[in-house]
Amino acid sequence: MRSVSAAALVFSCVASIASAAPTFTFNNDPLHNGFPNPSADQLTTIEKAAHGSLPIAAAAAKNATSKAPSADSLTSLRFIAFNELFEVAFFTSLINNITTGVDGFKISNATTQKLLLDDLTAIQAQEELHALNANGALKANKQDPIQPCQYVFPTTNLEDAIALASKFTDIVLATLPDVQTRFAENGDNGLIRGVGSVIGQEGEQNGFFRQFGKGKIPSALPFLTAGTRNFAFSALNQNFIAPGTCPNLKDITDDKDIAIFAPLAVETDGGNLEPQTQNVKFSFAVKEVKSEWKGTNSDWSGLSLVYINQQNAPVSEKFMNVQLTEGTQGIIITFEACFPFDGVGFGNGLTLAAVVPSSSDISSVVTVSAATLAGPGLIEVN
Repeated sequence: MRSVSAAALVFSCVASIASAAPTFTFNNDPLHNGFPNPSADQLTTIEKAAHGSLPIAAAAAKNATSKAPSADSLTSLRFIAFNELFEVAFFTSLINNITTGVDGFKISNATTQKLLLDDLTAIQAQEELHALNANGALKANKQDPIQPCQYVFPTTNLEDAIALASKFTDIVLATLPDVQTRFAENGDNGLIRGVGSVIGQEGEQNGFFRQFGKGKIPSALPFLTAGTRNFAFSALNQNFIAPGTCPNLKDITDDKDIAIFAPLAVETDGGNLEPQTQNVKFSFAVKEVKSEWKGTNSDWSGLSLVYINQQNAPVSEKFMNVQLTEGTQGIIITFEACFPFDGVGFGNGLTLAAVVPSSSDISSVVTVSAATLAGPGLIEVN
């Protein structure tokens, strides 16, 4: 049985990745296979590494009636391509850090290193096919493919990098059902099956990520946390995209149904919380503080912090201990809110947090997303 655990790895003192490579770019063919524009022979090489093929039937992305996908469904395909290009970049950077022995990513045991690189290389190639499939669907419908950006990765050691892979995979798993729902509502049911197959594949990946290092159970929850396209798109742009480096980002953002929210930072333990009820500190920046947010008694009753966890109803909490400071991005609002962990109905796995006006409809993840002023704050337990 093949396994890789933290006990089998030796970590060196960490150094900042940013000092050596502040951004990752696909310039100069870092994958050595032409990605994101491989030739036919190069595609075959990618497929072999991925242990499977690019779906020919799905590439046309037509429905049974042969109508082209709706504008909203095309936006979803652009979002998927945007996300998958990021994932390819992340795993390419991670593989390079391990292979070249960057401080924090060194593995002393050659057998252990090979096993891990074999796993990551397959994942990397599978993500390449995901990106090529989404862009192929756009091309089949006479749309420009999404081009890669420059990317920034904040981790400086192997265990944190795998934990980050687990976190962004959680976000993907939260979002793709939202995309499927949109396809169905748009009458583009021909696109649903392919996305469903990717959900299962990403779930297989995340079981591996979760058991790496700290050895979490492979499946976090019986029903994974719900998300939205806006939350995922915002998280990508807030955390991993070097600003101003995406050649055709406007192809996505010109659709008024997709947005990039103001960031909501989880200050407590970087969002990696212990499984217990506790107050959690958050912060976000605004250009101006609206009087209605403070409420009639200056208790900040005009804003709420809403948590989305599992497939349950969102949970609303009051702002506490609010502080205002001047920052480079404007006025920084720092506050605390209760994280009401109970270990069953709320708190395990991924939780998305969002700041909304207190008068908002928060009956579902969709209505919370529509009302969001800042988010998503990303919280992981278990």
